[in-house]
Parts: sequence; structure tokens; C-alpha cells
Amino acid sequence: MVAGGAGHRFGARKQFLPLAGRPVAAWSVSAARSIAQGVVLVVPDGGGGEAEVTGVLELGADRVVTGGATRAESVRAGLAAVPEDAAVIVVHDAARPLAGPDLFAAVVEVVLSGDADGAVPVVPVNDTLKRVADGTVRSTVDRDGLVAVQTPQAFAATVLRTAHRSAADATDDAALVERVGATVRTVTGDPRNLKLTSPEDLDLAEALMRVVDR
Repeated sequence: MVAGGAGHRFGARKQFLPLAGRPVAAWSVSAARSIAQGVVLVVPDGGGGEAEVTGVLELGADRVVTGGATRAESVRAGLAAVPEDAAVIVVHDAARPLAGPDLFAAVVEVVLSGDADGAVPVVPVNDTLKRVADGTVRSTVDRDGLVAVQTPQAFAATVLRTAHRSAADATDDAALVERVGATVRTVTGDPRNLKLTSPEDLDLAEALMRVVDR
């Protein structure tokens, strides 16, 4: 569970802010516990303070480790804490608190089936996409075949560890897995599974909590 961001864009460590009576990250830890034998929580350098992570620990995180300067480094810190005999590893951004147990189960099921080395949830790209340079539209991007990718993402443990040995950086783990030639399948994502990037998103998440069956 990646909760290692410093929250510069948000203006605070959003993963520890209250959401519907629980810390933001606690919702993801709880959902992950529905399918995982253990949950490793990656927190910012300094841990954000013991008070910030206490609520998350009480909801089932088995270990808390300190993340790195980038998302990939934080994931590698979490991987080091995952038992070597783990068969499937799920990586999830704690800033997506509305990802429910069904979504976790869907990506894990694909990997356990042996049909792929990894699985990611995706949603359609509905907006028109433009390529822009210096404030000028250069072209319209064909949306055919394009999707937006979410977390949680599940991978065969050996494949994910191999992908991270390169020490490369990427915006998600599937990108690193793709680079080693592994197969990544898609499952239907949830349009309500938003990523908290601004304070307004926290208000939206709270409103969605009222209609999402969690």
C-alpha cells in the first residue's frame, strides 16, 4: 500500500486526513485485507508521525515502512518487506480510497488464473485529447485503444520483483512489468475510484462514499 507521498500538490499529507470518520489510507488497507494475507503500508520519510498512522495500523496493516523519493522507490521499499514466499503482490495507491474489495479481487483473480503476469483496472477515456505545445494545439489524439489506468494492480510476485530490479522509475508498476516483456491484462475499473489530488477531491470522495457500497 503506497502512502509515501509528501502531499506537495495537495497541500497536506492527504493519505492521513480524515475521510468519513477514518484516515484516507485506512479505507484502502481495509479493502486490501479482504484478499491479502498481509498488508505493508509505505509512509513518507519520518512516518508522518505516530498519531497519523495509528488509525491505519488498527485496521490491519501488518508492517509500516518508510518510502523513497519517488513512487517506484517507495514500492521497492514495500517489496523488501513482503515475504519471499508471496505468490501474488498487489500494489495500490492509498490516495484511491474508493477502490473496493471487488476491484482488488478482480485483479488478483486474473493473476491466479495463470492467464497473465499482471492485471490492472482501466476505465474509458471519454474526453477529447489534444497534443499541445507552447499553448497551441498541435493535433488531436485518436482515443481508439486508449484507457485510463487505476490501482490496485496485481502481479505475479517474481515478475514484479524482477521488474523493480532495474531501479527504473515509472508512473505505475505495470509500466515496469511491461518493460521486462511480461503480459498485463485489464479488468473493468470503477469510474468512482478517483485519485485524491486536490482538497476538492476529498469532498467529492466523501460524497461518493455515501453512494458506494463499501
